Amino acid sequence: MKLFHLSHTDLDGYSCQLITKEFFKEGFFFNANYGTEVKLSIKKILNDLQEFKEEEILFLITDLNLTFNESKDLEKNINGLKEEGFNIKLQLLDHHATGKKSADAYDWYFLDTKRCAAKITYDYMLEKYNSFSAEVASWLSPLIDAVNAIDIWLDHEEKNFEFGKVLLSMISKVREINNVLFPDLNREFRLYLLKEASKYLNEIDGNIRLDNDIHSIKKSFLKQDENDNTIDNLSAKYLVNSLEELKDKLTVTYKEHKGLLTYTLGSISIPANAFLKANSDYDFFIDISKKGNASFRADGKVDVSLIAQKLANGGGHVNASGARFEDFKETIDYKVVKEFIQKKLDSL
Repeated sequence: MKLFHLSHTDLDGYSCQLITKEFFKEGFFFNANYGTEVKLSIKKILNDLQEFKEEEILFLITDLNLTFNESKDLEKNINGLKEEGFNIKLQLLDHHATGKKSADAYDWYFLDTKRCAAKITYDYMLEKYNSFSAEVASWLSPLIDAVNAIDIWLDHEEKNFEFGKVLLSMISKVREINNVLFPDLNREFRLYLLKEASKYLNEIDGNIRLDNDIHSIKKSFLKQDENDNTIDNLSAKYLVNSLEELKDKLTVTYKEHKGLLTYTLGSISIPANAFLKANSDYDFFIDISKKGNASFRADGKVDVSLIAQKLANGGGHVNASGARFEDFKETIDYKVVKEFIQKKLDSL
């Protein structure tokens, strides 16, 4: 069976994927916030799963409340694929009361407001697949209880509630790996943190000890050798190595100069400088935000203030400049961003 699992971008959402990953070791995982991200993610999944017409497919959505129209469109698309011979099981597991209209209309839309989505997903996996060994259940079940306590605010469960508060903060503050350029790595990082956090569940004052150790746990993931460093430098090195693996995909050109284009990376001074120093064949670095704000960096080989000015009436310094593209439209598809920027660069 092939799993396509779309989930929310918070503690509850990632916890759902922690659960399914313990059974579906090689599934396809996606994360989205509400609105445009959900619609585009569903569209991508419906396209990607068409490579597996001969296999049984589970399309699972967790911790996301679809509008009635979104549910109606999804039902229509799934039924169309089934008519073409696809073997698809669609299942949505959620706990947001605003999904009641969809839940009343569609049997694949399961709603339970008394449990968080992760708790629902855990129980679903046990019921449908009897999926967890005793060893996995020993740490996963109490971890999900803590997620449930904080997500639906069971403050009377003091131990789970306080531990859940630390989990919530830990997952919401993951900034070290970009979730747009590296969605799989970002997810892997968050799930690693959750799994490591489970080791503190049975300790006295485990929530306090976990809170104290989060910085070190993050560093243990980011370290690529035995050499320790600050988390900023470890993150920059990890990022540069990740960018180097994708640099052909992320390359743009301006006249005879070669540059790297990232999307929603943010705070690029350290990683851009590190990348340009490690890759002497690249002359500039551009990062663009979801709102069209762009940051430019260089290392003395090209004047990025001139590029920023010509592209979008921006400016700044020779090696560090900024601009805003008023005609940029938010997207979750990097290819669209690259086409937009390369077309601008080609016009100069």
